[in-house]
Amino acid sequence: MRTASVCSIFIFALAPVLIPVVAADDPATADLDTVVVTATRTDQPRALTGESMSVITAADLRASQIVLATDALAQTPGLTIVRNGGVGQTTSIGMRGALTGQTLMLIDGVRINDPSAPDGSAILADLLVNNVERIEVLRGPQSTLYGSDAIGGVVNILSQRGGAGAGQLGASAEAGSLASYRGNITAHGTDGAMEYGAAVNYYRTAGISAADARDGNTEADSYRNVGATGNIRWQLGEGLSLDVRGYYAKARSAFDGYPPPDYSFQDTLEYGDDRLLAGYLGLNVRSFAGRLQNRIAVTGTSSERKNFDPTLALAEEFFATGEAQRFEYQGIVDARNSDQLSFGAETQRTKLTTGAPSSFDPNPLPTRGDTRVNGYYLQYQTTIVPQLTLTGGLRRDTDSDFGAHTSLKFAAAWKLRDGATLLRANYGDGFKAPSLYQLFSEYSNPVARLAPESARGWEAGLDQRFHDDRASASLTLFERRTNDQIDFYSCYGVDSPACAVRPYGYYDNINRSRARGVELEVTAQLSTTVMLAGNITYLEAIDLTTQNDLARRPREMANLRINWQASSKCSLGADLGYSGARFDDSFESSSLPGYVLVNGHAAFAVNRQLQFYARVENVLDKRYQPVAGYGALPRTFAAGLRAEL
Repeated sequence: MRTASVCSIFIFALAPVLIPVVAADDPATADLDTVVVTATRTDQPRALTGESMSVITAADLRASQIVLATDALAQTPGLTIVRNGGVGQTTSIGMRGALTGQTLMLIDGVRINDPSAPDGSAILADLLVNNVERIEVLRGPQSTLYGSDAIGGVVNILSQRGGAGAGQLGASAEAGSLASYRGNITAHGTDGAMEYGAAVNYYRTAGISAADARDGNTEADSYRNVGATGNIRWQLGEGLSLDVRGYYAKARSAFDGYPPPDYSFQDTLEYGDDRLLAGYLGLNVRSFAGRLQNRIAVTGTSSERKNFDPTLALAEEFFATGEAQRFEYQGIVDARNSDQLSFGAETQRTKLTTGAPSSFDPNPLPTRGDTRVNGYYLQYQTTIVPQLTLTGGLRRDTDSDFGAHTSLKFAAAWKLRDGATLLRANYGDGFKAPSLYQLFSEYSNPVARLAPESARGWEAGLDQRFHDDRASASLTLFERRTNDQIDFYSCYGVDSPACAVRPYGYYDNINRSRARGVELEVTAQLSTTVMLAGNITYLEAIDLTTQNDLARRPREMANLRINWQASSKCSLGADLGYSGARFDDSFESSSLPGYVLVNGHAAFAVNRQLQFYARVENVLDKRYQPVAGYGALPRTFAAGLRAEL
C-alpha cells in the first residue's frame, strides 16, 4: 500500500526527484544468449558473433518512456547524439567518433539514409519510437555485409510482428510541458497464415527556441510528426513466405537562421517539411529441410525536404528529393549444425534533385544526379569446437563513379568456464561512397574523381557473467582509422586552376582520422526488484592531419539506469547521462563544457489492461549548449495513459 502511494504521488504531482532505474524484466541488454540478426544478417546468439553490440528492447523503451529513438541510442556505449536545439531540430549521430553519414541506419532491414542529404545521412530528428520490438546497435566497420555507409557501424530498428493471438491492440496518449502531445495506436498478432504488426503515431510540441534563449531568443520553434509502420508476413506454403514492410514519416519543424542585416544566429520564421517513405517486398524460400534459405527482395525509399521563409517572396527557399531502389538476393546454407555459409548480391540506384531558390535567382536550374552501386559478398561461420566460433567474410563493390572497393571481415568468439566468460575479437573494413551531392552539386570536384572513404577497424573484448548470471560486465578496446575522408575545401584566398572553376570551394578527399578507446558495460540484478545498468566510454577521435579532436566528439561519456519494481503494480526509475567537454569545431577554437542529464519516470498499473505513467526529463534543469549558439530542453514533464487489449 505504501509503495503504491509513492507511485501515485509521483505520477500526479510529478515530483522532480526520483530513485534512479531499468525495468526489472530487462536483463536483455546484457544477455549474450539474445538472438540478433544485424551482426551476421542471420539469426545468431549474440555470443557467437564476436561483435560489440547493444540490444535495446521494447521493455527498455517502455520503462524509460522514450519517445525519440535517438534518446535510446544515446544510452548505448560509444554513441554521441547531437541535437541542434529542441525536438525536431537537426540531429546527428557519431558512432565511435565516426561522422553522421558514416553510420548506416535501417528500419526492418531497409536503408533509410537519405540520398538527398549532403553527406547521405538519415533524417534522425524524425525517428520516433513506434511499435519497436528492439533496436540493435552494431559497432565497428561493417561494410562486408552492408556495403557503403557502415564505417562507424549499423543501427537496425526492428518493428513488432506476430503474437499469440489474432489481434493484440495497444494505445497510449500523453501530454506535457511545452504544449506537447503524443498519441500512439498499435496492433499485432497472428491470424492463420499471416503474422502482422502495424502502428500509427502522432506527436506535436510548441518547442523551444533553437537559438539559445539565454542569448535573447524568445520565439519557440514548434514541431509535429505523423508516422506509420507496417510489417506483414504471409506463409504461402511449406517453406515459402512473403514479407511486406513499410515505414512513413511526415514532419514539420520550425528553425532559426542568420537573417539580415547582421547575419548572426537568431530567431527567424523559417520552417521545413520532411517526408520519408520506405518499403520492402521480399520472398523467402526454404528447402532441403530448412538447410538452404533464399531471400529475394526489392526495397525502395523516397524522401523530400523543403524549407520555407515567410519573409521572402519565394515558394520555397530550398528543396531536395532523393530516391533509392535496391534489389537484394541472399542465400544461407547450414552446411552442418555448426557451420553456416551466407552469400548474396545487391544492386542499388540512387537519385538526387535539389535546388536553393533566392531573390537573385528564384528559379534556379536544379542539381540532378544518379549513381548505381553493385555489391557481392560471402561469409562463412564455423564452430570448430563447442567453445570457439570463427567468422570470415569478403565483399566486392563496383560503381561507375568511384571504381571498385573490396572489404574484409574476421571475427572470433571463444567461450570459457561453461560460457560464463567470453573472449571476442574482430577486424573489419568499412567504406562510404561519395554522396550524390558531393558528386553532382556546384561544389563537386572539378579536377579529380572522388574516391570512397575507407576505414579499417579492430576490437577486442571480454564479457563476464557473475553470481549465477545475476550480473555481467563487458570490456571492449577498439580502434578505427579512416582514409580519404571527404571534406569541403575552401577556395577563399586560394589561386589555383580548381578554384578558378569552383570559386567558393569543392569537395575533396583531404582528411584522415583515427578513433580509439575503451567501452565498459555493467548490468546487475541487485535484488528481485532492482536492476542496474551502466556504461562508460573513453574515446579519442582526432584528425590525423591537424591532430585536433573531431568536432563535438567528447572524450568521456557515461550512462546509468536503475529500476525499482516497488510493487506488482508500481515501478520507479531514472536514467543518467554524462557527456564530457568537447570542441564545437575542428579548429579547437570553441569549446563546450560537459553536462549531466537526469530523467525520472514512474508507472502505476490500474489493472492488466490499463497503466498510468509519468516522467520528468532534465530533472536538474541543466542549461547547456549541445552546439554553440543552440539551446537545449529545460526541465519538462509528461504524463499519460497506456491501454492494452
